Amino acid sequence: MEKKKSSITAFVVLLALVLAGTYFREHDGARDGLEQTASGIAEQVREAREGEVSKQLRGLEIPYLLATEDNTIIEHMGYTLSYNHSRRIPNWVAYELLDSELYGDFDRAEEFKPDPDVKGRQAYDSDYRGSGWDRGHMAPSGDMKWSSQVQRECFYLSNICPQNHNLNSGVWNDLEKQVRYEARYYKRIWVVCGPVVERNLYGTIGSNQVVVPDGFFKALLARRKNGKYVSIGFYFPNESGTDALSRYAMSVDELEELVGMDLFYNLDDTVQDEVEAVYDPSDWKIR
Repeated sequence: MEKKKSSITAFVVLLALVLAGTYFREHDGARDGLEQTASGIAEQVREAREGEVSKQLRGLEIPYLLATEDNTIIEHMGYTLSYNHSRRIPNWVAYELLDSELYGDFDRAEEFKPDPDVKGRQAYDSDYRGSGWDRGHMAPSGDMKWSSQVQRECFYLSNICPQNHNLNSGVWNDLEKQVRYEARYYKRIWVVCGPVVERNLYGTIGSNQVVVPDGFFKALLARRKNGKYVSIGFYFPNESGTDALSRYAMSVDELEELVGMDLFYNLDDTVQDEVEAVYDPSDWKIR
């Protein structure tokens, strides 16, 4: 049976070489089974993730938040999340974004589905229908075009929060585009984002009582060519926002006070203290 599978695979690869001038191969590491696109994206990603330097940098995006009875850490192909079973939304969603991943050509999945890795009660698409709130992505579809699997998984409702429409299509979307710009510039960027629920200003939606966040945060970490790390944080109230991105920017230390998490805690303590204390807008081309 194994020999038969190998023969079929060899034939498919040969056919792809003839028709598309490229080939499909898996990359090693944390993202086994990465699908090759016609433009050779997977090969670039595999190369970028190989080597000791890459191994040392993995996991920098994961914040410190202990898994408890009510919170479950779930690792998908393109992102990791901490799911809050009581609120039916994530505590945080984190992922590493490479510049080579930005040129994938997989179409937007569109279909929102429950997360098969969430055990027990969770949000359903019906909870959002007619609620007046958008299905707001934390790990956005635009960052997950390098594989059909990661594209499907980013539409799991564990990666979604009720979000103001004008925020979702406005400055939140602007920041998502900015993140992709930064990934092209720095070649690798670490992202962590999620909802902020303090006073529960907007209650819940749907029969599963999905909590509507008061606001949203996002923190970015990058590494310059000289090896020095830079970071920046953002906080957005869950309301219509038309201000420039710089209006929502702050240091990661300030953001940590708002969200109650230790972000980028996998950095060396000395480095972390220095990097998170301040931010320089010129490092991020934020207007």
